[in-house]
Amino acid sequence: MRTKLIYILIFIATMVLLFSCKKDNRALVVGKIQAASKLATTEFTVDKIVHGTKTKKLFWVVKLNEARFLAYSKALIKTGIDLNKLKPEDIIIDGESIQLKLPEVEVLNFSYPPREFKLDEEITDNKFLNVISLEDQEEFFRRAELDIRNNLEFMGLVETTQQHTRTLLTGLLKSLGYTEIYISFVNNNLIIDKVNLNPETTE
Repeated sequence: MRTKLIYILIFIATMVLLFSCKKDNRALVVGKIQAASKLATTEFTVDKIVHGTKTKKLFWVVKLNEARFLAYSKALIKTGIDLNKLKPEDIIIDGESIQLKLPEVEVLNFSYPPREFKLDEEITDNKFLNVISLEDQEEFFRRAELDIRNNLEFMGLVETTQQHTRTLLTGLLKSLGYTEIYISFVNNNLIIDKVNLNPETTE
């Protein structure tokens, strides 16, 4: 009877130890992954040709001439995955096998710096009584920026960022002793902060 009781106590102690190890492993994995959050980012450069025309008309009917504007610009974009959003149910550990389900890809930073604007003086052409002003140029650049923002989800940012993150975390998890690593994502959406660049629709 006493021997049977000892076996039962040993079994219970073993199960408690295994449960504690799993819990500790999960905490370790979560901590390591969240510590790598800043590294799970990808930077992109998007080249954009900015062009526009300005037509001069006589009495608003007869076209006199057309001034042209052409410039080159770059948008700098940083994407990433907020690994701090990981929930306990997003991590499944079974011995040396681990499954992760990661959050969506987000645009962390978008900049369209004027220092990257370069005017094409050969094509840009002012006409008599029809000069492209600084305000005209700003409007052309504003439209170009809006066009880039509206097309971010079609530029392959999600696929590239997911692949970069998968490679980073696979290396990290291998260093922790996992041999079977499965990484998926909740969806393939791109989270973008909506920015209204159209002054006509702002109040």
